[in-house]
Amino acid sequence: MTADAPEVNDEGAETAEVPEALEGVRVDAAAAQLFPDFSRARLKRWIEDGELTVNGAPVARPRDPVREGDLLALNVVLEDEVAAIEPEDIPLTLVHVDEAVAIVNKPAGLTVHPGAGIHGGTLQNALLHRFPQLRQVPRAGLVHRLDKDTSGLLLIALTLPAHTQVVAALARREIRREYDALVHGAPVSGGTVDAPIGRNPRDRLKMAVVAGGRPSVTHYRVHERYEHQTWLRVRLETGRTHQIRVHMAHVRMPIVGDALYGGKMARGAGMDADVREALNGFPRQALHARELEFTHPVSGERLAFAAEPPADMQSLLQCLRAATPR
Repeated sequence: MTADAPEVNDEGAETAEVPEALEGVRVDAAAAQLFPDFSRARLKRWIEDGELTVNGAPVARPRDPVREGDLLALNVVLEDEVAAIEPEDIPLTLVHVDEAVAIVNKPAGLTVHPGAGIHGGTLQNALLHRFPQLRQVPRAGLVHRLDKDTSGLLLIALTLPAHTQVVAALARREIRREYDALVHGAPVSGGTVDAPIGRNPRDRLKMAVVAGGRPSVTHYRVHERYEHQTWLRVRLETGRTHQIRVHMAHVRMPIVGDALYGGKMARGAGMDADVREALNGFPRQALHARELEFTHPVSGERLAFAAEPPADMQSLLQCLRAATPR
């Protein structure tokens, strides 16, 4: 039996769907088949730690059978990678901190975690300096991610139990995330983009809407209109890599400043020269994680946080507003 290779979703978990051939197999045995890159001993430890979910729920008993179509999500905890990250005294804007979670307002330009060619100066380095206990928490507490040049709110779990609960809540789509997105174009109204996302077959550095991709749903509504651009409020229902950027480009409303997905150059006949210069000079995608709402893993209280876009995006919005006929 050959299972499809697992994929990595936007929350950093590897996911795989149970095929017909594994119908009725124990969940731990199915995980060994679906995630062959990891040893049975490591999978056993991750299952015990609550890092494997079936349809969004942590595995209670490894002997329970799986069913065809079940979605297994494995939060890969590579302890050696976290241990190798050096704490660094990098300033953090903390919107909220308690015994279980923290909310960080990430600036644009800050990479979330070390990767290929990046060994320091990341959010994870900063988190390990501010919260040394995160050495004992998977991914140094990260629950979800933002691209380097996207600003805004990130949820950080400060304890292992909190991390397990909020990761499961994210898989169940119980964490609400809303973004500010400045796009090229003038939609008549809000809408929903329901289109599967996978790796771009012609450019492995990009994602794309592709047949056979992971189900992906993005909701958007108009917040403010300008002459040739529109400020949208965008809500994620799923969390795929680059989801908002891919979906907005797919409906021909690429995000301003997004060189990867076609939004870098200003669009619009008769555009004011100063506006065109401001748009073409904006150095990143105009995307900001504005709102974050979730259930606290200890108190059970529903919490909501919001952060206005940073100064560079506010300045661009003001420029567009001033040039738009009223």
